[in-house]
Amino acid sequence: MATPRVLVFDVNETLLDIESMAPLFDELFGDRRVLREWFNQLVLYSMTATLSDSYVDFATLAGGVLRMLADIHHAHVTDDDVARLTVGLRTMPGYPDTVDGLRELRDNGFRLVTLTNSPHPPGVPTALENAGLAKFFEQRFTVDACQAFKPAPSVYRYVCRELDVAPADCLMVASHVWDLLGARNVGFGTALITRPGNAPLPIDTLPQPDFVARDLPELARLLHPAKGTN
Repeated sequence: MATPRVLVFDVNETLLDIESMAPLFDELFGDRRVLREWFNQLVLYSMTATLSDSYVDFATLAGGVLRMLADIHHAHVTDDDVARLTVGLRTMPGYPDTVDGLRELRDNGFRLVTLTNSPHPPGVPTALENAGLAKFFEQRFTVDACQAFKPAPSVYRYVCRELDVAPADCLMVASHVWDLLGARNVGFGTALITRPGNAPLPIDTLPQPDFVARDLPELARLLHPAKGTN
């Protein structure tokens, strides 16, 4: 693909480490691995809601899925536990490579923005702000503006409209293949960051990422510096 002008970053698990919430799941379920079950179910039901022409914000859905898993695993989850989950979603730390990688990509001339399923409630610091990463991004988009979750085509097109760029000018950077498939569907280039628990999907009939990197500094090395700035 041609060198992109705009790098569009997923946030949860791509920039921020969801494993920071594992102790909560260990406490509630006696098994920290339920974190991954919860996150997978959360993504599944976000997609299902969109395909069913329904919408509820990601944080509300996250709490509902937690209660659903409590019923399945015969665990006890209180309103306070759901509140702790919500706080946990807003206070995840960045991966150790994130600051250096974002700085290098920005210094190479790329425009950096984010596109997340998570809402941006007014008057509350966002997860990126709490992690000290917000300063790297020109704009931070949430699917709340579209009332649909990724990988719906409308959310990627929304970013293009807001930035006044063509899809071909954008590279979606995510640790989830499903997100990249959605972005590719509307004409974005794609880069997979293989965070722990994530890997390429080796199916020849599905589009493969243009770039695969272990972390953001490696992605910066794979990309040619942008030829222009804003």
